[in-house]
Formats: sequence, structure tokens, C-alpha cells
Amino acid sequence: MRISLAGVAGVVAVGVYATFRIWQQGQVDEQGHPADAIVVLGAAHYGNTASPVFAARLDHAVELWLNHAAPWLIVTGGMAPGDTTAEADVARRYAEDRGVPSAAILDERTGRDTAESLGNVAAIMRAHGLRSALFVSDRTHMLRVLRVATDLGIVSYGSPTPTSPTDVDPPARLEATLHELGALGWYLVSGR
Repeated sequence: MRISLAGVAGVVAVGVYATFRIWQQGQVDEQGHPADAIVVLGAAHYGNTASPVFAARLDHAVELWLNHAAPWLIVTGGMAPGDTTAEADVARRYAEDRGVPSAAILDERTGRDTAESLGNVAAIMRAHGLRSALFVSDRTHMLRVLRVATDLGIVSYGSPTPTSPTDVDPPARLEATLHELGALGWYLVSGR
């Protein structure tokens, strides 16, 4: 009985600490660090239109690029089943329409999850001689993004989007946090 209670207490303690770290990392904006590239993580889109969450990420990444946070913008995201356009294609058009020249954008078009996209980003960065990146995603996603990117050898900084619809809707933020707890746990166990 005591062993069971100790096990439950341990699981709860780890969950509480991980939740704290997810929320803590989401409050840290490191855009002042020099970086070789800005990497914006993909999200849902509808045809050629970015979802509100994706648009918030892209707006923040474009603003960072226009303010000279880095010379390159790397857009990520492949296609989910049923998609006709990759997330990266939607992101590229979105950024170009807001003033980022095509020549400054690199594409990661095949990743279907965070780990796969970041693995591809690492390869793109190596091919272009880039070592450091400023990552843009939602606040709840930043801890895992930075962990995976660092594990892949990228000097990693985070700049969470301050305008994500997920952050202003408490049920959506709770759902995103629970998703990240599971995804972070899975990554730590499986490396994926």
C-alpha cells in the first residue's frame, strides 16, 4: 500500500513539475539572442488559409524577421491525410505576402510532427551552415520544441507567440498543456 501511494505521489509530483516547466518556458522570450534563423513551427491550415493559431505564429515570426532577429526564416510542416497543401507552403505564402522575400525563406515540407519537422530543420540548417535558431510556436509548445532542437545539436532559443488564441482561452490552454505533458513524456521515453 505504501509503495503504491509513493508511486502515485511520485507521478503527481513529476506531472506538477513538468506543468510548471511548460508554463515557465512559455513565458521566456529570448529574441535578443543572435540567431542564424527563425524557425516557425507549423499548425493547422484550411486549404491555403492559416488557422488562427498558425496565423499568430506566422505573424510573430514575420515580425521577428522584419526586425532583423535573423537573416533566414525557416517554415515547417508537411501534409496531414486529406491535405492538398503542405503547412510550409501556406507559411511561405503568408510570409511573402507580409514582406519576407522568397530568397530568405527555407522550407521543411515533410514533417508531420514536432520531432520529425525539427529533425528535418536540423538537416536544412547543417546544409546551409546555420547553427542557431530562434523558435516560434505557442507558449505551451516551447519547452518540447527547445528540448528536441537542442538534442539535435541546434543552439536553440525560444520566442513564443504572444497572441495565440490558445493562450487566451483557459480550456484550450489546459488541453494544450495536457497534450504537451503526454508528448514530452513520450519524447523522453521514445526519442520521438
